[in-house]
Amino acid sequence: MANLDGRVAIVTGAASGIGFAIARDLARQGARVAICDVADPTAAVATLRGEGADVVGVRADIADEEAVAAAHAAVVAAFGRIDILVNNAGLFTTITRAPFDQLDVAEWRRVIDVNVTGTYLFSRAVWPSMRAAGGGRIVNITSGSVWSAPAMMLHYVTSKGALTAMTRSMAREMGPDNITVNAVAPGFTISDGVLEHRHDMLATAAGRARSARALQRDQAPGDIVGAVAFLCGDGSAFVTGQTIVVDGGAVMR
Repeated sequence: MANLDGRVAIVTGAASGIGFAIARDLARQGARVAICDVADPTAAVATLRGEGADVVGVRADIADEEAVAAAHAAVVAAFGRIDILVNNAGLFTTITRAPFDQLDVAEWRRVIDVNVTGTYLFSRAVWPSMRAAGGGRIVNITSGSVWSAPAMMLHYVTSKGALTAMTRSMAREMGPDNITVNAVAPGFTISDGVLEHRHDMLATAAGRARSARALQRDQAPGDIVGAVAFLCGDGSAFVTGQTIVVDGGAVMR
């Protein structure tokens, strides 16, 4: 386990699903946690406080530069510092699946804005705070689809490919400030969003994902948290610019 006592973590897209699982795990390992989401984080905050966590909620659209600046300021006001940023927020379960030449350009731009630009904006916002603290950890949640390249999802796969490349470039730039930047790439995960919005994928993508894995079972949000916690802790202090694929052995690289 990572010992995160005294550290402050922001997890974006953490009101539910994978982000909430990550926020809960970081809190259980001693971190003070800020849940940032475009959705109302009140219920998630109440749940974690009920478990004894020191947690605050901040509502923000991460694709909005002013909203990100305000969210960053709110976390610093609440906790005084920022040591960890997990860029988890992204569009997936609500996007259109279609041949790439039939994708709506407005939706394409929104996926890129949230999945790529949002990560850039939040990482840029926390950089001065982490520098002042003497270092930090940034973990970007990308996707195994970068390697499996499923059809009908070009906007999503493109966004996660960009995020994977961004991880490496940010690691180069932030390394002199003792900030590590890494990524975790889950496989198809049975998240709250999938259960709520994509019943079609439960009947199709879930079965294909299971059969492609060395560990042939469904992936749950809890399968991802260990890799994230490792990259947030002292045990990964000399690991940066890397992507850890957590998908039960579908992608082996």
